[in-house]
Amino acid sequence: MRIRTLDLFCGGGGSSWGAQAAGAEIVCGVDAWDLAVRAYASNFSTAKAVHLRMTPESGPADLGDIGEIDLLLGSPECTHHTCARGSRPRDEDSKRTAFYVTNFARDLSPRPRWVVIENVVHMRGWHGYEPLLTELRRLGYRTEVYILDASRFGVPQSRRRVFIVGDLAAQPPSEVRGQRGRAPWVKGIIAAEDEGHRSRPLRSEGRAPATLERAKRGIAALGEGTPFLIVYYGSDGAGGWQPLDRPLRTITTLDRFGLVTWRGSTPMLRMLQVDELMAAMGFWGGYSLDGIGQRRDRIRLLGNGVCPPVMAAIVGSLTRGAAQTASWAEDEEAPHDPPGPLFLAAAE
Repeated sequence: MRIRTLDLFCGGGGSSWGAQAAGAEIVCGVDAWDLAVRAYASNFSTAKAVHLRMTPESGPADLGDIGEIDLLLGSPECTHHTCARGSRPRDEDSKRTAFYVTNFARDLSPRPRWVVIENVVHMRGWHGYEPLLTELRRLGYRTEVYILDASRFGVPQSRRRVFIVGDLAAQPPSEVRGQRGRAPWVKGIIAAEDEGHRSRPLRSEGRAPATLERAKRGIAALGEGTPFLIVYYGSDGAGGWQPLDRPLRTITTLDRFGLVTWRGSTPMLRMLQVDELMAAMGFWGGYSLDGIGQRRDRIRLLGNGVCPPVMAAIVGSLTRGAAQTASWAEDEEAPHDPPGPLFLAAAE
């Protein structure tokens, strides 16, 4: 099945990378950040990468001739839904960028068979959330909403996101398959010291007292000689550190993870590197951010991204469901209704 895909608010292309892994043909990605567009273009050489700051008036004509679209992906702005703003006021116009996705679904001709909108789970508390679902249904889409944690899809990171899925032709699967068993641990993505990631003694001159205090709590809990991560910018009361035998806490747009290792009895510290964070997002199979901006830019791209294995599972569930529906339609003795759920839900 050929699934021509348009990705709005594409960032560095996490959703597209996952959709492509599920068999989709990536046609076009759109983003307002020039570095995101560069990253997208470098990883999807046959797709159009459009640098565009969308407005309520934006539409398919802004993208030129991209042909028919089967799958519309969108990851509209999320910062103003979350605590990332701190005490600063939220911007309603930023939140309403979600409706730019439904505008494209309305204006593409023919309308795409599927729409997938991804965002932070806090989006569900927004007063525009239910109207967004209503608009999709008004356009003819049958909808399902999934709350999925990337750690249930083979990704060594705890990252819960909401995915709103619309299907013009059939009810989307009620569940999406996650992996059974233990979620992968962050220790699996830590690079060796001899791979160029150099540490300095934790107790170096000028080290921030707050960093030393976080490390002190980790050492007190685990004992000397056990590596762990210092976590900066946390607000969950976890003490500012985490062990390596569990998924990484959520990657954000900030450089927030410091790795404490040991050289004899001396604790050493370095920050997790971009290649490690890419692995913790599930970017496998040749994806690259080499040459894209500075380190902080690449971390921002990852922190704003979608974990590809999660999107691959969603797109795979939709296409398998479509193929199954088609086979029932062709079978004269097919049951009137599908025989129960085809997919297992990922744990919330």
